[in-house]
Amino acid sequence: MRVAGLLLAAGAGRRFGSPKALVPLHGKLFVDSAAELLRAAGCDPVVVVLGAQAAEVRRQATLQGVTVVDNPHWDTGMGSSLRTGLHAVGSADAVVVLPVDTPGVTVEALHRLMALAGPEVLARATYDGEIGHPVLIGSDHFAGVMASAAGDQGARDYLRSNTVRHVECADVADGADIDRPEDLGRRTGGA
Repeated sequence: MRVAGLLLAAGAGRRFGSPKALVPLHGKLFVDSAAELLRAAGCDPVVVVLGAQAAEVRRQATLQGVTVVDNPHWDTGMGSSLRTGLHAVGSADAVVVLPVDTPGVTVEALHRLMALAGPEVLARATYDGEIGHPVLIGSDHFAGVMASAAGDQGARDYLRSNTVRHVECADVADGADIDRPEDLGRRTGGA
């Protein structure tokens, strides 16, 4: 079973104050840490979608062993990045979708979803019952997800109207989004 990794790293990070792809944590940029996580989990290929300040992200980031694509319509929301990334994935049986601003996701959480991979499967991580990321999308669903992905909703509407397996991951990961600098401060124990 070939499972691709799709890293959504195109947003401007308006609430954060800068693109979250460029946020450093423990000596690495979010975009590099997340891409390395997908590779470490065995995703193949790993596709990274850039948008806001893409040239600066390319300049600062390592992004080794991944396919980097630009979303020229990144400012319309996550939906366009999801479509751009799914087009770039190619012929995988499934894809694990991870937003760049979830640094608490672990290889173990990815493996739990990847273990369910199949063309017909939809699955998403939950944390103490709350839905979160990553999301696993089987290839049978790529066209439907691309057709419904709009604005900042991503695959949300498509997932709501289909059967999705929920995979509890709170015991192995933290699914919290980092939306503002203070979220990062809480995560690192700093201010």
